[in-house]
Amino acid sequence: MKKIWGLCLSLLGIVLMAHPAQGADDYAMVVDKAIAFLEKSQNEDGSWGNANNKRGVTGIVLTGLLKSGRIKKDSPTIQKALKYVESLVNEKGHIAGPEAAVQLQNYVTSVNIVALQTADPEKYKPVIDKAVAFLKKLQWDEEEGKKADDDFFGGAGYDSKSRPDLSNTQFFLDALHAAGVKSDDPAMKKALVFVSRCQNLKSEFNDQPWAGKINDGSFIYSAAAGGSTKTSDDPKNTNLTGYGSMTYAGIKSMIYCGVSKEDPRYKKAWEWIRANYTVDANPGMPKELAERGLYYYYHTMAKTLHVIGEKEIVDAKGNKHDWRADILAALKKRQKEDGSWTNTNDRWMEGDPNLVVGYALMALSYCQPVK
Repeated sequence: MKKIWGLCLSLLGIVLMAHPAQGADDYAMVVDKAIAFLEKSQNEDGSWGNANNKRGVTGIVLTGLLKSGRIKKDSPTIQKALKYVESLVNEKGHIAGPEAAVQLQNYVTSVNIVALQTADPEKYKPVIDKAVAFLKKLQWDEEEGKKADDDFFGGAGYDSKSRPDLSNTQFFLDALHAAGVKSDDPAMKKALVFVSRCQNLKSEFNDQPWAGKINDGSFIYSAAAGGSTKTSDDPKNTNLTGYGSMTYAGIKSMIYCGVSKEDPRYKKAWEWIRANYTVDANPGMPKELAERGLYYYYHTMAKTLHVIGEKEIVDAKGNKHDWRADILAALKKRQKEDGSWTNTNDRWMEGDPNLVVGYALMALSYCQPVK
């Protein structure tokens, strides 16, 4: 009997080894359909998107492709895209093209730093180092006449003259972190001042008059100029409620800047995440705007949880969630037959399938099943 039982266990082990980890088939199917779409939609010059947005969209798509693990770096699709991004390298240091609008330089340079770092950090090191130095010049600090007590201080905007916000600052920090900038770098320390002020949490790190009104640990769009959020389109709205994509961005940014999991800022933000866990909406948004920025949310959520190292989330009710499986399932359900995604809420360019496929692939790259 023992021999028969042992044989059964051995056969079971062989069967398990012969089949991919749970979710591997779904992952491959969803990602491969997305790659097939991008191979067809790539422009002749190697970019994706239209004339107005392709400089940034291409960096996001390229990063998603490279991180997916389902396409070779020497493929024609990747090589054409890299040549296009290389063409955007400017003598001033940014990676946004010689005639880039000033307002594009932070976002575009940031996403292209990440793309080049993902592709070949050694080959592109001189370009990346120069681009990082350029980005640091865009940060609001003493050079722009801002001291530490100013609500602009430490943040990044579309350029060195635009009001800083947490979205721009998140991309700025993603680029610096990818390039190997340490948490004790002055730029990171300054950024943490701004990021902390974007949190609905009254503490020694947030001296803004609105900080304690909601006090739930969530993050808003910007602490600058009295604070603003995207949960309402009413310019007179003073209810600075936080939402999912910015709260995940805030946690990730704090980690990059050296904040530990024992810090009260982290603990309060994590409490909000547990209470608002979902892959069906961008939490914190009102019902009528539930899907606003949904694919941006998926990517920010997945990357943040990967950085944190959490395998699962236990929500406020005690339910356990395999966030990787949940995001994969949500994206599989929403994927179109041609392999693309688009958001019915077209805010923040999520009506553009190329951009959204880029976000989706980046999110999925953190959801790869364990081999």
